[in-house]
Amino acid sequence: MAKNVFINLPVKELERSEKFFTQLGFTVNPQFSDDKAKCIVIGDNIFVMLLTEEFFQGFTKKPISNAKEFTQVLIAIDADSKEEVIELVKRAQQAGGTKYAEPMDYGWMYQHSFADLDGHQWEIVYMDQSKMPIE
Repeated sequence: MAKNVFINLPVKELERSEKFFTQLGFTVNPQFSDDKAKCIVIGDNIFVMLLTEEFFQGFTKKPISNAKEFTQVLIAIDADSKEEVIELVKRAQQAGGTKYAEPMDYGWMYQHSFADLDGHQWEIVYMDQSKMPIE
């Protein structure tokens, strides 16, 4: 069974992207970071590998899609509260990211979203499963 999750994302400006994610409150794991890649710690066992586009291209034969024009993946992470969701999206916008959808409040689940500097889409979600509708 998998122990860690590494999400690999191509970025145009590595240092700028690293600064963006640290402004959101995430940290960098220097053990997996260098001038071509930065390892952003999202959770206990969840990491985002920010890779320069040239370095990223070395791992695939397919062309890299422009995340500002095309959606290939939505990255969803959970938060501990609705307020944390709101705060994280606010910090993302202050750091140069963009809001790409309005928040959604389902009563038991609250979600909001932002796009990072390269256009990768992030869904931030708080769920209160005790209020989840039973079907």
